[in-house]
Amino acid sequence: MTVALTMLALFILLAIGMPVAFALAFAGTLGLYLVGGWQALSGVLATAPLSSVESYELISVPLFILMAEFVILSGVADRLFAAAATWVGRVPGGLAMATALAGAGFGAISGSSTASAATLSSTTLPAMLKQGYEARLSGGVVAISGTLAMLIPPSIALILYGIIADVSIGALLIGGVIPGILVTLVIIATVWVLVLINPAAAPKGRAYTVREKLASLRVVGPMLFLFMAVTGVIYTGIATPTEASGLGAFGAFLIVLWERRLTRAGLSKALVHAAHASCMIVMIIVCAKIFGYFFTLTQSTQALVAWVGALDVSRWVILALILLGYLVLGCLMDQVAILILTVPIVLPVIKALGFDPVWFGVIVILMAEVGLVTPPVGLNAFVVARYAKRPLAEIFGGVWPHVISHLLLVAVLVAFPQIILWLPSKMGG
Repeated sequence: MTVALTMLALFILLAIGMPVAFALAFAGTLGLYLVGGWQALSGVLATAPLSSVESYELISVPLFILMAEFVILSGVADRLFAAAATWVGRVPGGLAMATALAGAGFGAISGSSTASAATLSSTTLPAMLKQGYEARLSGGVVAISGTLAMLIPPSIALILYGIIADVSIGALLIGGVIPGILVTLVIIATVWVLVLINPAAAPKGRAYTVREKLASLRVVGPMLFLFMAVTGVIYTGIATPTEASGLGAFGAFLIVLWERRLTRAGLSKALVHAAHASCMIVMIIVCAKIFGYFFTLTQSTQALVAWVGALDVSRWVILALILLGYLVLGCLMDQVAILILTVPIVLPVIKALGFDPVWFGVIVILMAEVGLVTPPVGLNAFVVARYAKRPLAEIFGGVWPHVISHLLLVAVLVAFPQIILWLPSKMGG
């Protein structure tokens, strides 16, 4: 009864618009008081803040966010689309395909899907509309391409999952590489099918000479430098993810200097944005810890694992129900909050069923990608609509084909887990 009352309080607070962190803290405080009284509550409140943020790996979150801000400041992200368009722009739907490639490139040097969506909205969407692309197709591909930063390392979402689940962050980040490439190809294939069905939705672009194509590759240099400074050193075992985050932030700062884009105002803006985003994430982690203590005292997780173990159904049915739950939650809540709220509860069940936690982490992030573009919350769709000044319904209308293709890819990755696990198994020590 206490668990049901506490969960009801949490969902009511979230429904009325209370920030996720404060809703978790309030509901957790209520539950702890009902279960253990003031003594249990005061003990948790005294220790939870420090124990929540003492993890060494947590340092990587603000550093990767700062790296993303420096990448935006350098202007490299803006030129990624132009380079991709030079190579594939002549193909029907080429600019939309270039948007997916630019999203993957930005994801490889940034861990923020929101920053990726905002950057793509201000560069790729106007270019597509100017060339006569259908607005729904354009908005949909921009929104879904922005989510690639959640999966392709360095991914803030995978880092948070690793911290919460106590799983190797390096293995998670490397595990996101092949699925990230596959998602990019799926987006491109979806665009190709949509243009095949309706050729008028995406006219052909202009042709470029070989010299122009080769010249466009200059932007790839800084991207490869940053990718190797982060993912390369993690894969080879030269540096831990936390150390790689410092290298990445410093490397992105060097690119800003190289591009001669460093100004006092720009630096101040990057630092402030990184601090705001980092504080928000840390606040959610601290408040979720309070809520987590409530579940520990009530032994709700152990009871759930025992109940699931007693069910006379296939483990694949249970996994399908869990993923369906993530899909529904993704339509209603912020992805960071979903990870922090659900992983401590769901992961013991996943382990008890015999599934690999690294594999499950990548699958969960893929489901979170879908949640980022589905109504009513769909954060990336809101970001695209705001930055591009387009109707929100138009963006949501354009993402549905991509949602379907994403879910088909999830089914493939569930059926063949080695697609995710092969690359982490080859990592250097």
